[in-house]
Amino acid sequence: MLSKAFPWARLYTLRQPVQFDELGELLEEIWAAHSPRRQPGDAHVADGLVGESRHIARITTLIERVAPSGATVLITGESGTGKEVVARRIHHLSGRKGQFVAINCGAIPEQLLESELFGYERGAFTGAVARRIGRFELAHGGTLFLDEIGDMPMPMQVKLLRVLQEHVIERVGGTESIEVDVRIVAATHRDLPRRIEEGLFREDLYYRLNVFPIEIPPLRERPEDIPPLVHEMIGRMHARYGVRLHFTNDAMAALSAYSWPGNARELGNFIERLAVIRPHARIDADALPWPFRQDEPADEAAAAEEIVAPPGHSLPAEGLDLKAHLAGVERDLISAALERAGGVVQRAADELGVRRTTLVEKINRYGLRVRDAALAEDRDE
Repeated sequence: MLSKAFPWARLYTLRQPVQFDELGELLEEIWAAHSPRRQPGDAHVADGLVGESRHIARITTLIERVAPSGATVLITGESGTGKEVVARRIHHLSGRKGQFVAINCGAIPEQLLESELFGYERGAFTGAVARRIGRFELAHGGTLFLDEIGDMPMPMQVKLLRVLQEHVIERVGGTESIEVDVRIVAATHRDLPRRIEEGLFREDLYYRLNVFPIEIPPLRERPEDIPPLVHEMIGRMHARYGVRLHFTNDAMAALSAYSWPGNARELGNFIERLAVIRPHARIDADALPWPFRQDEPADEAAAAEEIVAPPGHSLPAEGLDLKAHLAGVERDLISAALERAGGVVQRAADELGVRRTTLVEKINRYGLRVRDAALAEDRDE
């Protein structure tokens, strides 16, 4: 039986004969209105969306409202704030049966981006020996996450706008129009209105994407989210490496007072580094590296050494899994090399003094994420 919350007035105003689109919108509104809601004051932990601040509570509410609607969502926020986490949560709650497909629009060269998005036909260009399905077709019935949409080249913006308007694509080298049922969630750390003024982003595309905006504040504006984030990340490190960390209240206060310019990504990297170099440690404020303390090191070299150097190789009293620990060290070093190399596998291999094929094997073994540009580079070679 329908509750009193059922929007009867909206039902009576539907045009006759009833239009499918209008009826669909009404049903989506009903679904959203009857979706379960969290109680105020609960910690919000959902697919990595962790925090107790009013900002996280507001974002969670927005996600739950927009997820069933199918509306296009534009997520904004600084790098490392968790925009993809929000996008995945929207897809998870949307009820869509297709895949969640992500692509970084700023990491793929302009000449490759079109084929990545739309796919290509055999013989479309040199090296196209077989038809390839693009991200739009892979996401049919699901969600396509367009990360760093603010860095998309202008020619591709025109083609994306056409897809958003007509819901059809054409593979590179093809003539067939293919209908796609894709929910678009875009994200950027750029100031898109300023990009529009600078002639770097289309205004009409901006309004197409900005149907339902969600802004994620930086971590420095929500320090109360740092303790639950740290605890969640410690649990993740325990599952990955078999080690535990414990922060004293003073240490946690020092972490909460830090500005975290890299946001949650920087916090995650810091916790992972500690899990590798200080497994099973009890971390006090005095044991934290320089950026988290009030005192300053003698020079920059000392500060850098303090951050990366382990405090010795003593064995914890409770012991450890040596194989898992060494694998964690290797994984951490590979991640650092990839980050320093901008995601380019060959450069990271040179940094580590190994062959590219060896590094690719280890990347696959540890399930590390590599930028699409790097993967495209590997395919071309």
